[in-house]
Amino acid sequence: MKRLIVNGKDAVVIADRVISQYQTREPERLAEEMGIIVMPQPFVRQKGAYKVIKRSRFIFIKQDLSPVMKDIVLLHEIGHDVLHRREAVRAGGFQEFNIFDMSSQRMEYEANIFAAQVSLPDEEILEYIFQGYDVGQIARAKESDINLVALKVAELSHRGYSFRTQEFRSDFLK
Repeated sequence: MKRLIVNGKDAVVIADRVISQYQTREPERLAEEMGIIVMPQPFVRQKGAYKVIKRSRFIFIKQDLSPVMKDIVLLHEIGHDVLHRREAVRAGGFQEFNIFDMSSQRMEYEANIFAAQVSLPDEEILEYIFQGYDVGQIARAKESDINLVALKVAELSHRGYSFRTQEFRSDFLK
């Protein structure tokens, strides 16, 4: 696995600001309160895409995702909205076929960090870790994806917590 040399600090700060402003971590409610239109699509391969059309913000999401994956993808795309809207407007929106491949994409990494920060509160993850849970156990307890939990633990380590390094697949949402 390729190691990332990206600082997710800004994504974490902005995620915390969004949680505080909207008083929720629930993806559908966040999208609604932020004025983002969520449209289910019969995608075959991709799980989601973010696009700005005439100042309206859209998340297109694969219609048959599991509830856990739907929440992760929604948070990832909301992350693009708050972190990368200017880039999306300039590029005509993000229409990703290889979304969440973090090995070479700074914006994908940042959107994943945003999703992890919103869906996996620091205090809860730290409590599980201090109780001796591994990332698989935490993922099951939080009804999340093991790779998102591993990414969260790695980001906590970057912020100064001392844990054993966790492995995760960078393309876990492909």
